[in-house]
Amino acid sequence: MSTTQNLGQHDPAGDPGAPSLSSADHIALAEERSAHNYAPLPVVVAEGRGAWVTDVEGRRYLDCLAGYSAMNFGHHNPDLLAAAHRQLDRVTLTSRAFHNDRFAPWVNALADMAGKQKVLPMNTGAEAVETGIKVARKWAYEVKGVPADQATIVVAGDNFHGRTTTVVSFSSDTEARTGFGPYTPGFRSVPYGDAAALEEAIDHTTAAVLIEPVQGEAGVIVPPPDYLPRVREICDANRVLFIADEVQSGLGRTGTIRACEHFDVVPDAYLFGKALGGGILPVSAMVADEDVLGVIRPGQHGSTFGGNPLAGAVGHTVVRMLTEGPYLDNAQRLGEVLKRRLKEFVGNGVVSARSIGLWAGVDVDPALGSGKELCRRLAEHGVLVKDTHGSTIRMSPPLVISEEDLNWGLDRFGEVLEDLRR
Repeated sequence: MSTTQNLGQHDPAGDPGAPSLSSADHIALAEERSAHNYAPLPVVVAEGRGAWVTDVEGRRYLDCLAGYSAMNFGHHNPDLLAAAHRQLDRVTLTSRAFHNDRFAPWVNALADMAGKQKVLPMNTGAEAVETGIKVARKWAYEVKGVPADQATIVVAGDNFHGRTTTVVSFSSDTEARTGFGPYTPGFRSVPYGDAAALEEAIDHTTAAVLIEPVQGEAGVIVPPPDYLPRVREICDANRVLFIADEVQSGLGRTGTIRACEHFDVVPDAYLFGKALGGGILPVSAMVADEDVLGVIRPGQHGSTFGGNPLAGAVGHTVVRMLTEGPYLDNAQRLGEVLKRRLKEFVGNGVVSARSIGLWAGVDVDPALGSGKELCRRLAEHGVLVKDTHGSTIRMSPPLVISEEDLNWGLDRFGEVLEDLRR
């Protein structure tokens, strides 16, 4: 009599008798067998605790990227791991064909935290953005009365909302966009921070304005103080939805649950992702009121994995940690340390620096080298950050980082700058 009880339970990676690979071996094999859609630094992470990771040779690095904010609560967070482990022993996936007992408590808590009535869960940040686009168009036709198939959405230049074919259609990043046409119509791009240009782009077909409260991929660009309030006013005056992409900026990164809070603005919808899955699995959601999300009915949008029990268990824990834990206070307090320390480097290898909470974009003097070169040098000194356009690097350490570790990482940054200046 055959049995399936033990099928798939052997784990070669956990087998002490299995051959171990060096960093060079891992990198060579990855280069040979994977598509080259990334150009990672030559670091092969094997373990992580808090703000630190360890590579396969045992070298430790201070993680000052935190998975582009997906690891806001640090590596191996005990609360999140406990929630995941409990749920792994119960049930991980039912699809939305059935209810599951993790779903309702999670969406209720998330809606309350965001100050909205409804949640539409998905998986990745890009899926949340696609959801926002679909909902905005449906709302435009059913509520605003835009003629069929004529809805437009206003976006900001230098945006980053994901890499799906629809999203890259309105990207101004030629590397992300070129070669993936034909492009999806229905989008109008205006300069970020220019409220007058945004107002000019709106007409009777406009369904929504979709923007990042703080632009991450562009180099942590913080808008002028009056920009988002003006966007809110313009949207209200023209009966247009204001959709805030908080996938990177939300859930504690800027020291608040929503970056929009810094500008005293409440959009019609939030798009959350990254940290919503606690760095354990991809979880995202669109959060809005009934008059917006109520246009979606059964069969019109969904996801097999969206709202799965494991996501609900982890996501609910994320909400609890943000509302009850010290993470926001830590991001605010250490955000001031980060801002103060970065100012020390301006004129000493750094052209300019922008920061909000524990999130910074640093423009290094191009004469010293590219952002990629600086990141490589920093990795050699035990600090992991990520470059973006040109000689700009981004810093977004986990919200659990200590002041001592943050200062240690910034000291290493100063050493690398000094080495390059020599």
